[in-house]
Amino acid sequence: MNNLNIARVLSFFSFSRRGKVYQCALVHWFSTFGREPDPDTGMWIVVPDYDRHGYRNVSVIHVDSIVRGAHLLPVFDMSKLPSSLNYTHSLDYFSAFYINKYIDPHTFELLW
Repeated sequence: MNNLNIARVLSFFSFSRRGKVYQCALVHWFSTFGREPDPDTGMWIVVPDYDRHGYRNVSVIHVDSIVRGAHLLPVFDMSKLPSSLNYTHSLDYFSAFYINKYIDPHTFELLW
C-alpha cells in the first residue's frame, strides 16, 4: 500500500507549547491482513491492532501526517447480523475491513 498506514481517528485535539499550537489526533491503528490484496476483490484487508492485554493500539499523531480519509467496508462472514446493529458501531463490531480502492480515482492512484 505504498507504505501508508491505516488508522481510525478517535479524537482531534490541540495543545500549546512555548507559544506554538500543535494540532493532533488520537488514532487506533490497523494492520494489513496478508501480504497482498484479496484475490477476489483486489482490495487490501485491514484489522484493528490490539496489544497483548486486548487494549487498542493507539497513538497521538500530528494532523499533518494524515493524508486522506479511507473508505472501510466490513468483511462479512456467514453469521446473521443483530437487528440492533447501527452503522455508527460498525468499526467496533466487525473484525476486518476492506480498503475500498474503487471509491474514487484519487484513492485508487494513492494506494495502488
